[in-house]
Amino acid sequence: MRTARRRLTTAVGFALLEHARNRLALVLVVFYIPFWLSMVHWFVASAPSRFLLRATGRTVTVDAGRLTMISGAVNAVTLIVGFMMFMTTFKSLAFDRRLALAGYPRVPLLVAKVAAMLLASAATALYATAVICWYWDPVRPALLAAGLFSAAVGYGGIGILLGAFLRRELEGMFVIIMTSLMDTMLQNPVSNPGASKDGVQLLPEYGPTQVSVAAGFSGAVPYGHLLLGPLWFAVMWLAATAAFGLRTRSHLTKAPPLPAPGRV
Repeated sequence: MRTARRRLTTAVGFALLEHARNRLALVLVVFYIPFWLSMVHWFVASAPSRFLLRATGRTVTVDAGRLTMISGAVNAVTLIVGFMMFMTTFKSLAFDRRLALAGYPRVPLLVAKVAAMLLASAATALYATAVICWYWDPVRPALLAAGLFSAAVGYGGIGILLGAFLRRELEGMFVIIMTSLMDTMLQNPVSNPGASKDGVQLLPEYGPTQVSVAAGFSGAVPYGHLLLGPLWFAVMWLAATAAFGLRTRSHLTKAPPLPAPGRV
């Protein structure tokens, strides 16, 4: 038990160290989130906008500027956490492979990435919620932070999968950026008048967006939608576990058994 705990603690320490070295991600957290949300506050008009809140089964009329600010926060946390987890997994894969070949269990390495992701997701979601609360007062700030955390966790799982699966850094960054941008655009009726059409429920940001909008403009608590982000993470993490196992396995072939003594 002590050995397993020590291995996990060591792996978590390495994972957090990798995040601390990712200066670009830290700069994005500190500066990009308030810059992006400030741009939305200044340039998006405060006009009425109708949003289909499937979490409550009705269409609500909300402020377009504030709705876009919530969408911008969801986009920011998914981009940052997805990027952080991709870079951490991608850059540490060679080192993880050496550890695995040396006998270090793969499970603590993967669990450590999850622990680091949860800490990064929570910090990013709380920071984005604080920036939103600087400009206006959501109905349920704590639920808004939970919705943003759910979005970050979902894209954190996508980042881990891409980091364990892809072989080039540029590919993963492109996939995360384009997926998050399209996901956010399709969810927001300000940028997509067809956001109420069926099919958006299949997108990674659907559940977190529903929760975040409900938190901003109503008293509803959509527990079921709050679980959709972690569900996306669970699916991505299972796929990442398989990809991680393939990328860290030994490619050496076993030597043929020696013939028994006295036999030709």
